[in-house]
Amino acid sequence: MASATVTTETIDPREAAHFGRMAADWWSPTGSSAMLHKLNPPRLAYIREQVDAHWGGDDTGFTPLVGRRALDIGCGAGLLCEPLARLGAAVTGIDAAPENIVVAQTHAQAAGLEIAYRAGGVAALGTDERFDLVTCLEVIEHVVDRPAFVRGVAGALADDGLLVMSTPNRTALSRVAMIAVAEGVGVIPQGTHDWHRFLTPEELTVLLTDAGLRVIDVRGLIVSPATGFALGASTALNYLVTAVRA
Repeated sequence: MASATVTTETIDPREAAHFGRMAADWWSPTGSSAMLHKLNPPRLAYIREQVDAHWGGDDTGFTPLVGRRALDIGCGAGLLCEPLARLGAAVTGIDAAPENIVVAQTHAQAAGLEIAYRAGGVAALGTDERFDLVTCLEVIEHVVDRPAFVRGVAGALADDGLLVMSTPNRTALSRVAMIAVAEGVGVIPQGTHDWHRFLTPEELTVLLTDAGLRVIDVRGLIVSPATGFALGASTALNYLVTAVRA
């Protein structure tokens, strides 16, 4: 449900093309990326919570990321980059689909936001570029070489940095809800996901550990009949992970 931005050797051209075709519709809350619009509020709430906990902030300030650099990997057309910029960060967004970058740049300019967008993967970053906050949401399930991808993500993280990732879990629930139902009825465009490429929290934790990171929090994304997507204890459908350097 986000673009497959990766290090150069791990980009899946089919995935990049799939999300590139969705570029023009990305900012429509009722279009092909409607699910991402619904996911954004709880994901942002989680990121804000982790940012405040990591850097000793509180939830009363409007710009907790002032003076910090943020990188969104697999940024699509900027659904997460723009809120991060409004939280005060100097934001860079990278995506494997050039079509997404064009839409992201146009939308940011219209909103009066300065965001550095680049087409490509982590390899497009300078070797000495490091970011205080790195986000990578709904991306890793789309890449070819996951260990290489996670090493690239870890390499972009500053020494005192914070990494937040999210991805669907590989469970019977996610197979029914996301593949059979959501893609079956068109809530998510067909062909967006391959259930066999989903990662369990344990599998993602191993990848992060092997890349020199330490997982400090795992939180579920659940669906509430009353409120829609929300943070919760169950990771059966989708989950978020926060990691820091070990």
